[in-house]
Amino acid sequence: MQCRYCHNPDSWDTAAGQPRTVEEVLAEIEPYVDYYKSSGGGITVTGGEPTLQAPFVAELFRECKRRWGLHTALDSSGFCDPHHAEALLEATDLVLLDLKYMDSEGHRKLTTQPNERILTFACHLSRMGIPMWIRRVLVPGLTDNAADLMKLGRFISGLRTVEKVEVLPYHRMGVFKWQQLGRPYSLEGYREPDAKEVDRAVKWIEQGRREGAAEQGRREGTAAEQGRRSREAADQGRQDGTAAANGGMAETVRGAAGPEDVGSAGRPCKQSFDGRTAPAPGQELRCAGGSGV
Repeated sequence: MQCRYCHNPDSWDTAAGQPRTVEEVLAEIEPYVDYYKSSGGGITVTGGEPTLQAPFVAELFRECKRRWGLHTALDSSGFCDPHHAEALLEATDLVLLDLKYMDSEGHRKLTTQPNERILTFACHLSRMGIPMWIRRVLVPGLTDNAADLMKLGRFISGLRTVEKVEVLPYHRMGVFKWQQLGRPYSLEGYREPDAKEVDRAVKWIEQGRREGAAEQGRREGTAAEQGRRSREAADQGRQDGTAAANGGMAETVRGAAGPEDVGSAGRPCKQSFDGRTAPAPGQELRCAGGSGV
C-alpha cells in the first residue's frame, strides 16, 4: 500500500536498507533490556510493513522472549495473508492495527488498495485471541466521515480482543521526507484537526460500537429462539416417528430454521470467512461472534 499521509515514504522501496541478521539486531537491543523490563516496555517492530519480512521478525520476537522475556508488539497495516504470518503472530503479544477507512473504494483512493484483506486480518487476530489496539488517523475532509467512523465502530464491536481504540490526529511532520524524495505530497492543503474534531470522531466511533453491540445482542437472541424452535421440531419429529412405528400415520414436518440463518429458499445465507481468502469488494464481512460491516 501507499498511504497518502505516510510519514515513512522512504520505506516503500523494498530494495533499500541494509541487510541485517537477527543476531545483529539482538545485539543492538541488549544494552536496553534492563530499561525495557523496569519500565514495563518491550519490543515493537514497525516499518514500512513488518509482515513483508515475517520470518525474520518471527525469529527476532522468539529470541527476545526466550532470552529476556520481553513483550512483543507488531505495528502493521494488516495488508497481508494472515497464514503467511502465522509463525510471527504466534510470537506476538500485541498488534497495533491501523484501520484507515471502512468503505473499500474510499480505502483504495486513500492507499491505492481495497481493504478486504485488512478486515479479514483483523478478524483472524480476534479468532487467535491476539490483543489489538485499533487506530484511525483523522484527516479533516478526508477520513472524518461520520458514517464511515460509525461503520468502524460497528466493525470493532465484533472483534473480541480489542484493548484500545485510538483516534490519531493527522500531522504534517513527515512532509519533508516527501520533499527530499522529490515526490509530490498529495495532502497539501489539508489541515490538522482540532481537539473538538477529534472528540467528535471518538463519539461517532463509540456510537457505532454501541449500535454494533445492540445488533449482536438481537442476533444472538434470534439465534437462541431459532435454536429453541428447532429443538421443539426435532422432539415433535421423534414423537411422530414413534407413532408411525406403532402403526399411526405421522404428518411430515419440516423443521424450523436453526442458528445458521437459512434463507427463504432453504439455503444457508450467512457468509463466513476462514481468513485464507478475502471477501469480494462489497461482500459482507462478519467476524465470528461479531457484527457485520
